[in-house]
Amino acid sequence: MKATPAAAPRPSRSRVRTTSIAAFVVLAALVPTTAAATGTQEVEAELPYVCALPSGQLPATVRVSAEFPERARAGEAFTPSGVTTTVRLPAEAVADLAAPDAAEVRAATRLDVGVAQNTATATATWRGTAEPVALPETGPLTLVATGDVPSVAGRGDGDLTFSAGALAIDLALGAAEGAATDAATADPGSLTVDCTLAEDAPERGLLATVPVGTGAPGASGAPSSPEPAGTSGASGAPDDGQPDGTGEPRPEGQSERSPKVLENGGAPDRDDVPPCRYDEQHPPTDVSLNAYITGYANVNKMKGAAYLPPSCVLIEQGLPEPGPPDPDYLIFDTVSYADFHYEERKQTPPFEATFLSFDFAPVKATMVMEQTGPMRIDSRMKIRLSDFTTITDTYVRAPLVLRVLDLEVNGTPLDVGSGCRTRTSLTSKDPDPAHFPGDHLVLYGRGEQTVGLPATGYLLLSGGALSGEMSVPAFTGCGSDGEDLDRLLTASVSGPGNFVKQVQGQTCAIAAPVFPSPENEGQCTEDLQPYEIPVAER
Repeated sequence: MKATPAAAPRPSRSRVRTTSIAAFVVLAALVPTTAAATGTQEVEAELPYVCALPSGQLPATVRVSAEFPERARAGEAFTPSGVTTTVRLPAEAVADLAAPDAAEVRAATRLDVGVAQNTATATATWRGTAEPVALPETGPLTLVATGDVPSVAGRGDGDLTFSAGALAIDLALGAAEGAATDAATADPGSLTVDCTLAEDAPERGLLATVPVGTGAPGASGAPSSPEPAGTSGASGAPDDGQPDGTGEPRPEGQSERSPKVLENGGAPDRDDVPPCRYDEQHPPTDVSLNAYITGYANVNKMKGAAYLPPSCVLIEQGLPEPGPPDPDYLIFDTVSYADFHYEERKQTPPFEATFLSFDFAPVKATMVMEQTGPMRIDSRMKIRLSDFTTITDTYVRAPLVLRVLDLEVNGTPLDVGSGCRTRTSLTSKDPDPAHFPGDHLVLYGRGEQTVGLPATGYLLLSGGALSGEMSVPAFTGCGSDGEDLDRLLTASVSGPGNFVKQVQGQTCAIAAPVFPSPENEGQCTEDLQPYEIPVAER
């Protein structure tokens, strides 16, 4: 499955900003073991793409390799393994990345994968992170990314096809060793590159076909090219209202039920997120807000990232106080506080993360994040007197312990006991350690708003993205019956330099709720829960 890069460029994929508060980390507890794969098909597809860079549309080559099962049963979930996305950007692209003192580049990839069965379609997002690589002085730049892949289940009998779609590459430049570290050079910059599959891509980007069910391949006979991701697939067989192989009737007007993508290929259904409302034990005040948060955290030792599904946060917004005098700005400082809220406890709901330990042993951990103290949100709003543009810098400081509840290695449970957790909170380098001592995670976000235009970036009320870097401390209390797993978990997971990005949705203001209407976007549901459920992003 190889082809030469397309000469004709295509428009870059449009990107939509999701709307973000406190942030948290998901980490997997990983241990070594051996695993043998049987009944698998190895896939490697080399595909031409066109990428939008500052200098214009440039061709690129993307190679996707993975292992899929040879066959699956209807309704049976499976996860492609060993997924690697290799991106080769041409020499012209390297010039676009040049910056003072830039020596290396870190990359994260987001590949949209269309999943189709008969006439039904769905979309999964394959995410990956790459090890830092040096920027070449001449020639192309090659990035090799591995990471999270959602599980998929076919709804009924018929071939399940996987096809590559749009690709986004987040690039962060690293300063050269020994370079100046003042504010002007400490961060050489970052760039998101949007790429589209070239029109002459072989088999429209087909990666793999997995037969589902006990019968022959799909209703149309031999595998056919799937509908592009996001299409309705309305060109298939007419709707007859009959079951689709799952024991459930088909929805009216729909000929097939889409393959089920398990994880976060899009915004979750409200039934799949925990409740987020105030109650008698937690009565609201005039300044009470609530919101959902979700996100990712890198696990450097595992060369991957872990996903935190939407979690509820209850927030008490502070009142603004005058800040330090400035001839060019009006400055106000606000201190707010927040708590996780899950079943009357200050923690996330239990969540699972799966990694490949030592690149081949599947390990699944069930965890929670627990608060060990108040979560503080410091916001400084600066109103520029010349044009009344508002700039808001927000720091979230959260003392959070990672607790491991269950651990499976290659499907075999390991008893971690009831007290398996990090010794201290996840930690970050605080920009103001004199005023904020102790162990805590620090995340930062900036929001800007020009008069008459929508806000961009992060604001406490409307949400947005917060990011930071954290260290995972050593584990303690892990194991039972004389088996000590502390050192094993510490060696597998603990360490510094793990990038974190969390997304908060639009808040619901309990005292003045905004319900959806033709004139307004919804902020609150009728029972005063957050209307928006955010989607994690890199």
